[in-house]
Amino acid sequence: MKTAIVILNWNGKKLLEEFLPSVITHSEKATVYVADNASTDNSVDFISKYFPTIKIIQNKINGGYAKGYNDSLKHIDADIFCLLNNDVEVTENWLQPIISCFTYDSETAIIQPKILDYKNKAYFEYAGAAGGFIDKYGYPYCRGRIFNSLEKDEHQYDGVSEIFWASGACFFIRASVFENLNGFDETYFAHQEEIDLCWRAKNLGHSIKYISNSVIYHLGGGTLNETNPKKTYLNFRNSLFNLTKNAKGRIFTIILTRLILDGIAGVKFLLNFKLNYTLAIIKAHFSYYNNLSRLLKQRKALTQTSNYYLKTSIVWEYFIKNKKTYKSL
Repeated sequence: MKTAIVILNWNGKKLLEEFLPSVITHSEKATVYVADNASTDNSVDFISKYFPTIKIIQNKINGGYAKGYNDSLKHIDADIFCLLNNDVEVTENWLQPIISCFTYDSETAIIQPKILDYKNKAYFEYAGAAGGFIDKYGYPYCRGRIFNSLEKDEHQYDGVSEIFWASGACFFIRASVFENLNGFDETYFAHQEEIDLCWRAKNLGHSIKYISNSVIYHLGGGTLNETNPKKTYLNFRNSLFNLTKNAKGRIFTIILTRLILDGIAGVKFLLNFKLNYTLAIIKAHFSYYNNLSRLLKQRKALTQTSNYYLKTSIVWEYFIKNKKTYKSL
């Protein structure tokens, strides 16, 4: 199958210098692209000079992850898109299990590999781990990672498994499915747009897989690190977007409960003297209210089918019942 590896970049010259060599070395059967989001750090000149085999797509603006990929993928002819962060080290034979699954299983639309921590390679990495899931109130979690609790990889999640969402750090999708879903929702800018895309795919009956035989190492925080309040803002806001558009059931009851839980999180941040995070949540809620009319129109146009999420609250399971691993849920 014709496979395109597309690395979205914004001012990531140092990351490209460190991580591109592994992608080139271990991706012989794919075409590698760098989609540059109007960088100002000479990323494009650097790639042209030191990695001449890589194809470059230059976006006119920094539209974030969602618009950046939507704009870039229009220029690429392939059967499979691999959307790869610029801070990922890939391993030998990482592509083969993925391409084989797409080839022999026509029902599978999206795939994620095993994502381990580049800084501590024995452990799963925050952004995806061994495949993502979601709870009743829209909070995402992973096999191998619940909130900030990361598990050691002891092969407890090896094999091929059905998951709810695949991480945008390394996201394989059939080009035809991406097109039929109209790509990412560009209003998200960054964070959780892949969960929205996966949720929409699930609601249309598509299968999403995790394959452990494909292994990558993710640095994480290359663009927005965990200490940046903007990341908190985007995650809280976009999670509310996801629920409103895609969740089946009494959406306003679900949303009201979620808003209360967010408020509790905001109070906790305040008590820990993290005022910027509390303000980020408040800002996220106001942005959500401003977008509510549009989201409800999208909801009406989309399909909501059976519930794929955890029927209880991951917040309750983790913070009250002290369940820190996926297998304990």
